[in-house]
Amino acid sequence: MISEDIRTELFRLQDVKYRDFQRKLIPTVNPDTVIGVRTPELRKYAKILVKNEDVQEFLSELPHPYFDENQIHAFIISEIKDYEQCLEAVIHFLPFVDNWATCDQMSPKAFKKHRSELIEQIRNWTLSDKTYTVRFGIGMLMEHFLDEDFDPDYPKMISEIRSDEYYINMMIAWYFATALAKQYDVILPYIEGKRLDVWTHNKAIQKSVESNRITPEQKEYLKSLKIKR
Repeated sequence: MISEDIRTELFRLQDVKYRDFQRKLIPTVNPDTVIGVRTPELRKYAKILVKNEDVQEFLSELPHPYFDENQIHAFIISEIKDYEQCLEAVIHFLPFVDNWATCDQMSPKAFKKHRSELIEQIRNWTLSDKTYTVRFGIGMLMEHFLDEDFDPDYPKMISEIRSDEYYINMMIAWYFATALAKQYDVILPYIEGKRLDVWTHNKAIQKSVESNRITPEQKEYLKSLKIKR
């Protein structure tokens, strides 16, 4: 069984010190499910597994009992070259994603050449009732639609998301901070107009001020826009 072989290999690659460190970074994950395999090792292994004819068996067996299995699952998906196959795998997997690391590290290469199809799927993800599905959708919008494929309707879509979930609001803040660095003139009115909730507004400014892509003058002005509680 390929799933058993994968689990055996993950435990072979285990780094106990890294496991103990990693557990502190992913508080939503049961620490007993963390094997402790370093990310470069997972990426390398995923590139081997994606070529295995039986890998679909592993991708179909959800939920996985171990965090590292979710990680390798995300990295395998990221290597799938066929867009439709990749998208299907993402849609199948997202409901089982339960932490920011697996969510943020899943970055399918196939998406880059299929942005016109991807944008409608992103809209659906951002409307989900699942925290990490929403977060993934925002992340994909940030990754693929802040440069030549940018549209002013996209930040509007994100600004209208309202959630009590920390991991959604943090991604919204990250999106607007990155957008300020790339599309400053279009994004600034969202900050000036206080169109985000207070916490997300202030966090977006904080992350922007920490960025090397924002000029000193822009940083000073953004600081003046912070909302005092």
